[in-house]
Amino acid sequence: MKFGNFLFPQSNGPSDDYRAVTEALNESILSEQLGYDEVWIGEHHLDGACAYVDPIAFAGTVIGRTSKIGIGFSAIQMALHHPTRLAEQISLLDNLSRGRVTLGIGRGTAFNFYEYRAYGIPFNEAQDRLLESEEILTSSWANKTVYAYKGKYFRLEIPQLRPAVYTKPHPPLIRALATEGTLVEMAKQGRPFMMVVQSDKETIRLFHKYEEVMRISGYEESLIKKNLSQTRIWRNIVVAKSDKEAADRALPAFEEYTRHIRNARETLNTPEELGSVRENLENPRFTSRHNIIYGSPSTVSKRISQLSHAGVGGLILHFRVGSLSQEHNEESLSLFSSEVIPAFR
Repeated sequence: MKFGNFLFPQSNGPSDDYRAVTEALNESILSEQLGYDEVWIGEHHLDGACAYVDPIAFAGTVIGRTSKIGIGFSAIQMALHHPTRLAEQISLLDNLSRGRVTLGIGRGTAFNFYEYRAYGIPFNEAQDRLLESEEILTSSWANKTVYAYKGKYFRLEIPQLRPAVYTKPHPPLIRALATEGTLVEMAKQGRPFMMVVQSDKETIRLFHKYEEVMRISGYEESLIKKNLSQTRIWRNIVVAKSDKEAADRALPAFEEYTRHIRNARETLNTPEELGSVRENLENPRFTSRHNIIYGSPSTVSKRISQLSHAGVGGLILHFRVGSLSQEHNEESLSLFSSEVIPAFR
């Protein structure tokens, strides 16, 4: 099982941005020193939920400050990126890191309409832009002549891409998903996936569903096993020496984290946009305490063991939850590294 630290630092205002960005960068270096397999980099705009905002620029800095840890994107919001530009950027990062990059992509948020407005992209175009961009990415990396694409949103002619990708045929590309329908589609296509927060029970059910659909679709057990090893799921997490200490730190931080996101959506979405997402603002899938793992190393290990037995290939663990202090965050990272990870090696 792979263990990654999801660098998703919250900033509570413009005066807090420097601290949040700088501490997140330092956390990437600490993650490598502590033996984590990966750091994961997210993307959100304008609300302070992810302080560094630009995942490509931040990834370049992380690559320059580390030497062996994997760098994953969880996930690039494809509606906000031009596919040719992104193909070049990822190819460059792949070279600079000597093959340490995993590209996770998704349509983009279904809640933060202000992000689409800021980029001048209508929300209803997001899914089709994702599908077109995915085709352009993989084809442009592989093509050795001129690649021509004619779609609904993109009409492109791309000569052989430079720099050529370091990883052949291209860096790992994985689709982020939030619904069972998309998971079934990934299984039918024989592709791994990365998944947003669900309850452990629901996660286990969906993983069994994925295996079932892959078998029905005729895929061999070796590919099913390989795909499962490449899947990733997201969890918030706080580890402390005792269950009580972990709860005292984790629950207020998680409540503040969810409150920050909810307030941003209520403030920055227009009244019309807010109406379309309001029922999800309090959806237990996103706000329930099952979305955060907390406890002593022993308690945390037991919960993760259930996910490991279900075939989950790796965890994207968000340690710096909301208002959790830097001191408590580093203690959490260290305890997980020294007392939890070894049990799954």
